[in-house]
Amino acid sequence: MTASLPAPVSAPDTLRELALELGFDVAGWASATVPRAAWQGYGEWLGSGRQAGMGYLETGAWRRADLGSSLSGAGRVLALGISHAFAEVPVPSGGLRAGRVARYAWTPDYHAQTLPLLSRLVKEAASLGIRARGFVDHGPVMERDLAGRAFLGWHAKSGMLVSTELGAFVTLAALLTDLPDVPDGPAHPDRCGRCTRCISACPTGAIDADRAIDARRCVSYLTIEHRGPVDWTLRPGIGDWLLGCDVCCAVCPWSVKAGALARSLKPDPELAWPDLRGFFGTSERDFLRRYGHATHARPRRKGMARNAVTVAGNLRRPDLRPILELAAADAAWEVREAACYALRQWEDVRGLEQLRRDPDERVRASAERGLRELLDA
Repeated sequence: MTASLPAPVSAPDTLRELALELGFDVAGWASATVPRAAWQGYGEWLGSGRQAGMGYLETGAWRRADLGSSLSGAGRVLALGISHAFAEVPVPSGGLRAGRVARYAWTPDYHAQTLPLLSRLVKEAASLGIRARGFVDHGPVMERDLAGRAFLGWHAKSGMLVSTELGAFVTLAALLTDLPDVPDGPAHPDRCGRCTRCISACPTGAIDADRAIDARRCVSYLTIEHRGPVDWTLRPGIGDWLLGCDVCCAVCPWSVKAGALARSLKPDPELAWPDLRGFFGTSERDFLRRYGHATHARPRRKGMARNAVTVAGNLRRPDLRPILELAAADAAWEVREAACYALRQWEDVRGLEQLRRDPDERVRASAERGLRELLDA
């Protein structure tokens, strides 16, 4: 009897298997034809203004509905996910450390770590006669929609993609290819059920009923993307979040069940628990030397200083008092303005009186507000 030869491995299987070997935790194929409902929903989200100050999301928004504009002849897309479900990391010794950092920012910038993996996939695709292009949160690609159609998970009530295997702590990426289009199979079933823990846990009520995030109220947006002062009414909701917020991911039962399973990305305690004093009395250049490889660079030095003093105001821990003093004397008016809020939380009339004489009118106005609130209390 002649032994049967093993079936040849297809190009899609080869690319998927390589992706998993490189360190992605999940991978699956989806059609490059974006469903009408997906891009219409995105347009409605933009139309409602929930993108806040992220104007770059509107630029070329139409391209998200036409992946062929990013790769001519795009037919199939390899949707990819990598876990950042880190175990808790110890607080480093020394320094003045307080506040929480979202888990995805505990590791050096995920773009820099993921792009080389995508480059490997692009080269492998080329060797197979396939044109490909990789994206990780930096192009007109709706990664969450692709991942859902690739059966990696579902669009949860939190607005995030949730996987029964990985939970909600998933960084998404995509490899566009010119492989022939194949219709998608059934979508991943919705496993949220009656659970609304993510909605209840959101500190500023930023999760809307249509499973979309209103960035205007989202702590992650306010501490990373937002420039200038944060609305005073939202600052208490920031609580102890120094950079980002992922409480909606943390409380998800699927995240709890998955546990700490990140295998490719590694956490850095100095990023998870940065020394708050490092955001003050330093130049932007020196700040970038220290944090240029991390998400912490996104808000820039004055943004991180603003966040630090907001956290100090909300926590009112005695050991954080030096942060208020550093902020009140900071070179950036945005940081001094944030100090007004923090001093009001500490009920520090003397500190507010001093900032009421600040050379910047915006700082003086915030100091006046803080004093009025204390008088009316």
